[in-house]
Amino acid sequence: MKQLPLAISPTPEPTFDNFVPGENVEALQRVRDLATGRLREAVVYLWGAPASGRTHLLRSAAHAAGPDLGLTVTDDVESLDETAQLALFNAINAAREGIGAVLASGASPPAQLALRPDLRTRLAWGLVYHLKPLTDDDKVRYLNVEAQRRGLRIGEDVVSYLLTRLPRDLPSLAAVIALLDRYSLAEQRHITLPLVREALKAHDK
Repeated sequence: MKQLPLAISPTPEPTFDNFVPGENVEALQRVRDLATGRLREAVVYLWGAPASGRTHLLRSAAHAAGPDLGLTVTDDVESLDETAQLALFNAINAAREGIGAVLASGASPPAQLALRPDLRTRLAWGLVYHLKPLTDDDKVRYLNVEAQRRGLRIGEDVVSYLLTRLPRDLPSLAAVIALLDRYSLAEQRHITLPLVREALKAHDK
């Protein structure tokens, strides 16, 4: 009797190399340059919808930044309380004077944030990038690359099925590829549409 390993394996730690840029190539490069001390601008602000890659880039930058850079990383700025807003305000002022750097993100452009006015102004002082959502072609490439990384082969029919029947954000797609990897290993079968349906049905029970 086979034992099905239903637990989903963890996705790789976010890095610049495994970020799927789509139309956000320039934003990716500028954040990478900021984290490695090669950007002349000391403040970068990213905004976009949930699952647009904001947190991925911030975590990548925090991991890549050397301790001497003094990089302040702040995600979801719209949720900051007064104390945290003041801390970010001071960090931006210091960065503009050559002390450290700031990478922040939020759901809206600076002018539309429900923050203290002087902080909104300072977030707009540096580089501001709107992270655009990935296209269907970007997601197809991501699924194929993630499958190849795991040594899997998935056909076009499987990719089409996953993109039309499941949540389309990258964390969800990564999770289902991990699930299919474990299921196909347990069943000793290649990934086909019947196997995908079985795996998803078993996981939903």
